[in-house]
Parts: sequence; structure tokens; C-alpha cells
Amino acid sequence: MFDLTALPILANIGIFAIAGAAVWFAGTRLAGYADEIAQLTGLGSALAGMILLAGITSLPEIAVSVSAGFSGAAQLAVNNLLGSIALQVVVLSIGDWVLGGRALSFVIGKPEVLLQGIFGVVLLAILSGAIATGDHAFLGAGVWSLGLFAGSFLLLWFVAHAGQSERTGWVPQDMPDLGDVTGEETAPDTLSRAVTMTAIMAAIILIAGFVLARTGDALAAQTGLGTSFIGVTLVGLATSLPEISTLVAAVRLKRYSMAFGDIFGTNILNVALIWLIDLAYPGGPVLNEVGGFSQVAASLGIVLTLLYVAGLVERRNTTLGRLGLDSWAVLVTYLSGIAVLFFLR
Repeated sequence: MFDLTALPILANIGIFAIAGAAVWFAGTRLAGYADEIAQLTGLGSALAGMILLAGITSLPEIAVSVSAGFSGAAQLAVNNLLGSIALQVVVLSIGDWVLGGRALSFVIGKPEVLLQGIFGVVLLAILSGAIATGDHAFLGAGVWSLGLFAGSFLLLWFVAHAGQSERTGWVPQDMPDLGDVTGEETAPDTLSRAVTMTAIMAAIILIAGFVLARTGDALAAQTGLGTSFIGVTLVGLATSLPEISTLVAAVRLKRYSMAFGDIFGTNILNVALIWLIDLAYPGGPVLNEVGGFSQVAASLGIVLTLLYVAGLVERRNTTLGRLGLDSWAVLVTYLSGIAVLFFLR
């Protein structure tokens, strides 16, 4: 593969910007097509966010992390995923700012969104424990990584089943009259066209997202920062651009549950990707190649997710500077966590 570090820094910055623009273009349109598919199939916005958006916006993480595993860069591969998990939770604060006037967590009335967040925390806690105890080789990967892969899809199935169930679960009593609840619909296209355009946008996100992450990796090497820290920050940001663009578009469409479903669903899938990295990695179980840095990164993802889960449960409609109080807590915690990781790199 072409070595991007051979290019000047300015050239890599230009490539990064062009690929970022392509991802943003595709991501903003992807939310609209996912919304059409949700309307035409009766899937619901929360499940559309978890199944369609989360699956597609995870493509850059798949490409980058698996290729890093093949090349033997275990720390970069794992920390890219953990960095994406933490950063994507922070991305919800961008949706909060776009909404403005109301806290984003206040306008969510779907219990499956809470399930997604809680299940993501469970998986991250298990991942942190697996790193601490060590993994054992099994079928070309590790026992823990295989268990996380199977557990992730089991939990996603459980959330999807809960979302389609007729059983009435947690229901807020003071739900505001907004588009996500009243069904303020856009004119849907045909299902075949919506699926086709979704596939095209997915291809753009996969290719441009991979270029983004590879360029970010090259810029990291040219700046002299460590691969663990860069995996959590710069490369994590690069592979999170699809989530940012789709989330902003979903909020503007008033599909608030779709926005949360995209982020929480992507994070569950990111944990599952540890197993794919393990299969690609030429050495032993990949979780044995990472340590305290990755545990702290996983813990950061847990705390950030729980702050929004608390916001979803409490549903406090208090904003400060266009952001809810939970978003401010997430931003402060993320910056503090990144400072800790900087000194651990």
C-alpha cells in the first residue's frame, strides 16, 4: 500500500480535507435515505439508526482497524476503536447544539435507546476486564474477543426485538410534541431507490473514511506523537466523521432517536470489531498486546455513555449555551480523559 508518510505534510492535510468533505457529503444524505427506509418498512427511527446508520458508519472503523491488525499495529487498531467510541459519544453534544433550545436527551422517548447505551457500557466493562486478565488463543483469535463479538450481536438482536415488540415499556409522561414523536414525515421515495442510494453513500463513506484514517495515521507519524494517543484522538476523529454528519442530518430531520441509535449502535459494533482485528493480527490474541492505556480509554467510554444514559433517564430540559447539562458534563469529562491519556501515551 502507498506510504502516505512519503508525502509532504501539506499534501496529507489536503487529502484529509478532501476525504472529509466526501464523508460529510455522503453522511448528510445517508440519514435522509435511512429515514425513508424506516418509513417504508416500518422499522422505526431508533432501529434505523442502530441497524442502518450504525452499520454503515462503522465501515471506516472496520477498514482501518482490520488493516492495522494485518500490519501488526495492535495498539493502533484497538485504540482507534476505543477512541471512536469515546469521541462518538461526545458527538451527541454536536446534535444537542444543532437542536438548541431543548436538551437532546429530553426529546428522546424510546426505551430501546436506553438499552443501547446500557448494553454498550456492559460490553466496554467486559472488554476492560478482558484486557486486565489476558486473553487465550482460540480458533485464530481469542476467547474474550470471540465472546465480545457474539455478545455484541446478541445484544443488538435483543434491542431490535424490544423495539419491534408490542409490549409497552418505559414511557415519558411529559414528551414534547416534536417530529420524532408525532411522525412529521418527509415524502418517501421508492424502497428500491432508497436502498440503492444508501448503498452508494455507504461505498463513499467506506472509501473516503479509509483514506481519512490512513492520512490521519500518516500525519500522526509526521508529527511524532505516539500511536496509542493518535489512535484515540486523530484517527478516532477521522473515523467518527460519518457519525458526525449523519447525526447532524438526523437532528435536522427531527429524528432524534435515530441520532442516538446511530451513536450507541455504532459503539456496540465497534466492540464486536475487536474479534475481526484479532483474526487479522499475525501474533497472539490482540488484547494481550494492549494494557493500561486501553483500559483507561475503555473506562472513558463507559463514563461518557453513562452520563448520557443518566440524562435520558432524568430528562432535564435545562440548557446552557445551547447544550444540555449532560452534554456539558460529557465535554468536560472527555477533555479531562484525553489529558490523562496524553500523559499515559
